[in-house]
Amino acid sequence: MKRKNNDTRLLPPAGLGERLRRDVLLNWRLYVLLLPGVVSLVLFKLFPVAGMVIAFQDFSAFRGITGSTWVGLENFQRMFTDKYMLTLISNTVIIAILSIVCVFPIPIIFALLLNEERSRVVKNSVQSLSFLPYFISSAVMVSILATMLNPSTGIVNVIIRHFGGDAVNFMARPEWFRPLYILLQIWQTFGYNAIIYIAGITAINPELYEAAEVDGCQRWGKMIHVTIPGISTSIITMLIISIGQIFTVQTERIILMYNPSNAATSDVIQSYVYRIAFQSLGFPDYSYGTAVNLVKSVLAFILVIIANKLADRFAETRVF
Repeated sequence: MKRKNNDTRLLPPAGLGERLRRDVLLNWRLYVLLLPGVVSLVLFKLFPVAGMVIAFQDFSAFRGITGSTWVGLENFQRMFTDKYMLTLISNTVIIAILSIVCVFPIPIIFALLLNEERSRVVKNSVQSLSFLPYFISSAVMVSILATMLNPSTGIVNVIIRHFGGDAVNFMARPEWFRPLYILLQIWQTFGYNAIIYIAGITAINPELYEAAEVDGCQRWGKMIHVTIPGISTSIITMLIISIGQIFTVQTERIILMYNPSNAATSDVIQSYVYRIAFQSLGFPDYSYGTAVNLVKSVLAFILVIIANKLADRFAETRVF
């Protein structure tokens, strides 16, 4: 009688390509959902990177990238010798820092206070109302603001005149541009950004609150010792992202609010690039605009690296 051979050999592990093929076959619906985002990323984020080569050219739309004259670092030399660039950088950095200092904490405070509300109906209603302005376009937001601040018929100036003051053209005053910009930024984004922190709060283990209550913590004590540490990773990650966007202000809103009267504080790198790239007089200077934007992107990338290193040093979180 022959003995049955039970010796089985283990199959070698599948390669990366084979594992990817199996995963696609198994989760093809998820990959279909992912496809539009990937296509959008490639077409509008990765593919345009190749166009940055025109920063080193005297680019002409008629000759194209391959036919334009190569000028090397001439556009960058022009940028660093442009005295107006200091004003642009100063305005951009000041607005960005104000956004971090004034805008960044608001969603965190809002999420913490909303978490303390016991009525689910009130909580859901407030959260929905705060979220709605995010879907309003910048053009509509600026139009609403301009209507409210109109020197003749705006509600704000009507109140000022009612108390014996003189009407103020807020939209044309340089000293009012930054407060108004920050106000719009808070109004439009705080509800949307708060969702990230609310999601982090819901993921906190309820037993931690019970333990804090046993230790004698009241509502504010539990917020300080449990809730805030529980969302610290989200806070640091969002802070790193905000620092990375320090040279990326809301261009659409600034262009809509910009006018020659408030240019001393409203003109930033992006609005300047927009004007020189799409100016109505003469030929657009695409090469110089691209050079300015390229330097801005490199500086923003360096800031992200520095912020990530600091976060890795002082907290157990990394962005990449």
